[in-house]
Amino acid sequence: MAAVPPGVRLLVSFDRDQWYRALTFVLTFLLYTSFHLSRKPISIVKSELHKNCSSVAELATAASGSGGSGLQPPTLQPVHVDVDCSWKPFDKTNYKQLLGAMDYSFLCAYAIGMYLSGIIGERLPIRLYLTVGMLSSGLFTCLFGLGYVYNIHSLGFYVFVQVANGLVQTTGWPSVVTCISNWFGKGRRGLIMGLWNSHTSVGNILGSLIAGYWVSSNWGLSFIVPGLIIAAMGVVCFLFLIEHPNDLKSLYAATPPDTSPKTKNWSGVNGHTDVCLQYKDNKAQSYDTELLLPRDSVCVPVQPVVVVRRESEPSPISFMGALRIPGVVEFSLCLLFAKLVSYTFLFWLPLYITKAAHLDAKKAGDLSTLFDVGGIVGGILAGVISDKLGKRASTCAVMLLLAAPTLYGFSMISELGLGPTVGMLLVCGGLVNGPYSLITTAVSADLGTHKSLKGNARALSTVTAIIDGTGSVGAALGPLLAGLLSAGGWDQVFYMLMAADFLALLLLLRLVMKELTSNKPRPISAVELKEH
Repeated sequence: MAAVPPGVRLLVSFDRDQWYRALTFVLTFLLYTSFHLSRKPISIVKSELHKNCSSVAELATAASGSGGSGLQPPTLQPVHVDVDCSWKPFDKTNYKQLLGAMDYSFLCAYAIGMYLSGIIGERLPIRLYLTVGMLSSGLFTCLFGLGYVYNIHSLGFYVFVQVANGLVQTTGWPSVVTCISNWFGKGRRGLIMGLWNSHTSVGNILGSLIAGYWVSSNWGLSFIVPGLIIAAMGVVCFLFLIEHPNDLKSLYAATPPDTSPKTKNWSGVNGHTDVCLQYKDNKAQSYDTELLLPRDSVCVPVQPVVVVRRESEPSPISFMGALRIPGVVEFSLCLLFAKLVSYTFLFWLPLYITKAAHLDAKKAGDLSTLFDVGGIVGGILAGVISDKLGKRASTCAVMLLLAAPTLYGFSMISELGLGPTVGMLLVCGGLVNGPYSLITTAVSADLGTHKSLKGNARALSTVTAIIDGTGSVGAALGPLLAGLLSAGGWDQVFYMLMAADFLALLLLLRLVMKELTSNKPRPISAVELKEH
């Protein structure tokens, strides 16, 4: 008999629950990867919506000057004759403000919708809620790309699509965080969430690469393809997402053998029907049993029994009740400024690289992915360190303290060449996205299952939505301020980002002091903190 292959031995070593956990981890990872994948194209396409028209003007002048020589160059008809240089209405001198307004419309709608999304998500099936949101997001992402196909130049159209997409994308984060927290307890939550939250950077990287592939030839496909991907993942979500381990109980509940006594109806008094028990068995009865239940002669009436549940389903927490959980307000306000920095990079980094390093849109988009690679490493490190020390706030504070001077260094070094820029992008990505990743995942899950809730896990979606919704206010302000300040030079943008990091640090000082003055360190371990 041949030996069992080692790979098969590895597969069968995991029990059923571990396989379902792995499925939930991978599936929610891919689901939210598609969310970020569909958000990234706008930052890649910005440099195509408004190009440097000087080279185009020079070519046009040269072509008109050659007309008198009698040589007629071959005429090439572009797809869109009236937008050879820039895409109207972004061909004006205030194009930065217009592009910033598009970012702001998406992020403002996202921030407002996020506060409602968590409350709604706790009252609806997460799988269906998430599926509808992903299908709708795919529709609106494709609509933006169809503006190129149908030659639409209305600013109102693009703003409407951005607002609608921002609202439906709020279905994603509270849903996936609730699912992953339902399946994974507090043990090593920082590490697990750090690995899982890399979907943000993976989605940004894939979105940059996909959008950059078509940005110079047909930027409409830079939106249509990501839109189709997130819609397809919505179908996958509907087919496979399991919200909670308890949902599997009905699937695997073994049907017990029918050993209960037979029932028989007998005519009761005044026309009522009484339910009676009648003993029926092939085995010989004992003498005592025959005295109690003779085989076919006596029927014992059954008294009605009212079954009272020992515990009622926990009711969803109110908005104000979630705010009263210790730490929610501080971490929410900290995330406002941390996300302001992260989303400014998300929406404006490719354009900045285009202007500072004089690269085309595709190369700038590819280079900007290094920021997200650093974000993956930073998120994992933040989770591991906070698990080891048991100090979430202190871990975030140290990274924020290091991030501010690093941003200033990046603004200086990015003008020195490609090599130094690559290194600083990786460092900046880790320090900027590390606190952002930790707060939106492990911290949100910790607060959503805080001991003051007395085991009410239904509060998790609301707490997650409050924290991320407040952070999304900063995410809306960052790109808007960047669009306004960049008109006076990119240095002002970096000063704004450094100030935001310092403010985020200040908001955590009370929690940091509380952690540092605690009597004993409390590393978060699987033994000490059991899964809920």
